[in-house]
Amino acid sequence: MRIWVNGELRAADAARVSVLDHGLTVGDGIFETVRTTGGRPFALTRHLDRLARSARGLGLPAPDLDEVRRACAAVIEANPAALGRLRITYTGGISPLGSDRGTAGPGLVVALGEVKRRPDTTAVITVPWTRNERGALTGLKTTSYAENVVALARAHEHGATEALFANTVGQLCEGTGSNVFVVLDGQLHTPPVASGCLAGITRALTLEWTGAQETELPFDVLERAEEIFLTSTLRDIQSVHRIDGRELPGGPGPVTAKAMSVFDERAGDDLDP
Repeated sequence: MRIWVNGELRAADAARVSVLDHGLTVGDGIFETVRTTGGRPFALTRHLDRLARSARGLGLPAPDLDEVRRACAAVIEANPAALGRLRITYTGGISPLGSDRGTAGPGLVVALGEVKRRPDTTAVITVPWTRNERGALTGLKTTSYAENVVALARAHEHGATEALFANTVGQLCEGTGSNVFVVLDGQLHTPPVASGCLAGITRALTLEWTGAQETELPFDVLERAEEIFLTSTLRDIQSVHRIDGRELPGGPGPVTAKAMSVFDERAGDDLDP
């Protein structure tokens, strides 16, 4: 594996950042995960737009998106993969110990690892912890991910691949690394970004391509939804067959199956929608 670190490709065993990097010491960083298929990234422009938005929200210097594109291209070329996870990480750079930022400038790391296609269906759980829809980091894709690590570990302990959160007012919000859609009376709904969820790239494309509605939903909607599915960069659209102890009948339901088909067709027609 060859990784881009602050301006150049390096072998994995030489791809190092300082132990004083603010992304390491206090989680002062942002990131994007981009799917690559056959050496080509999907929806890269949307991901870079969100990277820039996250940088503004965190108060980081604006990333040089041309440099990020060059880094992505170099890493993809150096690491052939049929299906890959391209990870772009942009941090506060070398800084004093503590919350104050230094003056050395931001850091940029781009890496790619090969992945396998996800199953069409999965199991999820709900967790008792909440998303803060009014927090300073709400809506930003930051490297401050520890609460997701804890929740995802809980999911794995229960034979699931994702954990779903409510927000502080008891509304359905999102997963640790995914957005959630539900079918009610045959209609497709997903929480609005005001719920505190991340404005996922796959979520946005699913909204545009399926006509789903953004709707404030109580957390207990998961107990009566006819169908549930997750969206994320590496899941695309993935049906939920079990949530906590509730089994949803069959494989992907009809609304989910149609959404999956539409997404696959549209994504195949345009790699940078």
